[in-house]
Amino acid sequence: MPEILETLMLICFGMSWPMNVYRNYKARTARGMSLLFILLIISGYVAGIGAKILTGNFTYVLAVYVLNLLFVSINLLVYVRNRRLDHTSAR
Repeated sequence: MPEILETLMLICFGMSWPMNVYRNYKARTARGMSLLFILLIISGYVAGIGAKILTGNFTYVLAVYVLNLLFVSINLLVYVRNRRLDHTSAR
């Protein structure tokens, strides 16, 4: 039961990331995005993955952590792209 609840929590958080990536990509600006926030979320997912690996708890929950980390990492790439676009348009 704890793994089901953890998975539900991760799914709820994870559902927002693809929408956030799309919105940020379409916005073409880094205004309103926080690099620190993105890095903190990535760190949290890496810690969660590390905990699963260290305990040898290789279940479907680990796959959800990895999927969420993937989407947040894509958001980091969109942030870098948007910062570059901001600097280009400021010139």
